[in-house]
Amino acid sequence: MGGDLVGLFLCGDVMLGRGVDQILPHPGDPALHERYMHDARSYVALAEAVNGPIPHRVDFGYPWGVALGALDDAAPDVRVTNLETAVTTHGAFAPGKAVHYRMHPENLPSLTAVRPDVCVLANNHVLDYGRSGLDDTLGALGESGLRAVGAGHDAEEAGRPVAVALPGGGRVVVHALGMASSGIPRHWAATDELGGVHFAAAPNDATAARLTTRIRETKRPGDIVVVSVHWGSNWGYALSRADVDFAHALIDSGADIVHGHSSHHPRPVEVYRGRLVLHGCGDLINDYEGITGYEQYRDDLRLLPIASVRPGDGGLQEVRIIPLRARRMRLEHAPGRDARWLHDVLGRTSRPYGAQVDLDEDGTLVARPA
Repeated sequence: MGGDLVGLFLCGDVMLGRGVDQILPHPGDPALHERYMHDARSYVALAEAVNGPIPHRVDFGYPWGVALGALDDAAPDVRVTNLETAVTTHGAFAPGKAVHYRMHPENLPSLTAVRPDVCVLANNHVLDYGRSGLDDTLGALGESGLRAVGAGHDAEEAGRPVAVALPGGGRVVVHALGMASSGIPRHWAATDELGGVHFAAAPNDATAARLTTRIRETKRPGDIVVVSVHWGSNWGYALSRADVDFAHALIDSGADIVHGHSSHHPRPVEVYRGRLVLHGCGDLINDYEGITGYEQYRDDLRLLPIASVRPGDGGLQEVRIIPLRARRMRLEHAPGRDARWLHDVLGRTSRPYGAQVDLDEDGTLVARPA
């Protein structure tokens, strides 16, 4: 990004499996074990019924659409994504789960197209195909030169942060944690003997103390610390007091940004003690077009948030948010009326949490300390 600020792209959920995987160059087995859907290609058909034909064997950058150019123009220093998809051909569906996400390893260039510096895996889909699927995912990411955080072959690896060096000195250090409230089964937790996610049962004092210890052990002068948390329910703007208090405890203990995700739509932006809390970035890429029932949340609208923070103290300057819309499983710029709708909703829900959201003439949302 340059100048006296550090830019961070803090991505919402990226789901490149199921229907999205089916339109990419190397579609995997479309079989599903869902109550109403048994073939991933059915999600493509649902989307086509709403927005028109979708090409197949698209190029790897297709799902990102205009987001790739927008990110190149913004030139963030560090890109953090939450990958909510197992990267595997493993066929053993995790029992007891209603939905399973899987992409073929040969389609991984669709993730590398956005050039992520850090891939968060602490979420409720990374073990959809068991620990063998997790091993495949970790292996595929490693072979592609992508750095994973929040899951690993054992507890030590799952809890280990990833540090990204900044051109001007200092680092962005990313920790990742998955909460039970997002639907992560307790038995997915990594142990000394088993791979899994860096898991927390609840956003309580004990969890905060555990993360605080890791932050203080790894933070150096000049570092910007991001804690990426998969938490909360899929729908609604209300925040639990426990989650808000947990985010505050992390910032009080040295975190500079709390990067929250799991909700299918954006949740409030908060500025606490001059630091950024994204309570829910919403989905960025998925195959949900044509699925009805929650239209009031406009989950077809997606956010591309780029935070600018001061490298000296980690304080927030602003978050520029490019509003996008999903059509035909591809991201496009949101029309002006949709950008205004997002502005109204985010502005109203974020104001009680110390953030002011404005709408620029070019349609970009800008969140700042109120």
